[in-house]
Amino acid sequence: MPISIIIIEDDPLYNQTLRKIIDHEDGMTCVAQCYSYEDAVDQLKALNPHVALVDIRLENKSGIEVMEAVAGFGLQTQYIICSVSDDDRNIVSALRIGASGYLVKGESMEKIVASIREVYQGGVPFSSKVARKVLKQFSPKETFHELTKTEQEVILLVSQGLTYQEISDKQCVSLDTVRKHLVNIYRKLGVNNKVEAINKIRGIM
Repeated sequence: MPISIIIIEDDPLYNQTLRKIIDHEDGMTCVAQCYSYEDAVDQLKALNPHVALVDIRLENKSGIEVMEAVAGFGLQTQYIICSVSDDDRNIVSALRIGASGYLVKGESMEKIVASIREVYQGGVPFSSKVARKVLKQFSPKETFHELTKTEQEVILLVSQGLTYQEISDKQCVSLDTVRKHLVNIYRKLGVNNKVEAINKIRGIM
């Protein structure tokens, strides 16, 4: 199954450029192009794509408000912010509401494509400048306590060497739920993968 992608971008030229790049990639398909808050909310709820590329600055509202509007609908969508803004407040707000990645416009199209694949596989892609800001914003203990009780339990089980299936059985949840917990954990800890998360947790405990 190809990775389904929605582009939420009010700049027609950049929106169309992203569409062309995605359409030329194997294993990806752009299912909708949105230029406004209203259209983005409607299309996300209707299509529930794997990934959404989201600009923060839309014409009448923000991309963060788009994510807030659909937060209660149980979508599988992973959000990658793709914006000219690298303002600390925007980065923190986007990550808190559920963004799984944050790219500053100017990144190569190869980086954007790689980030789509990375976030689909459970990673948390950042532009290098954004990654540094994230690390400065959150101390390790603060980020650990931002995890929900279940997320804390999951990452501690991972650090003990349990497989995802063993965690699924122990927590009485599906494998998909375990993977979603891990995506949220990586995002909140500001890491990209399981090894980095384990190392960070071991540095806290």
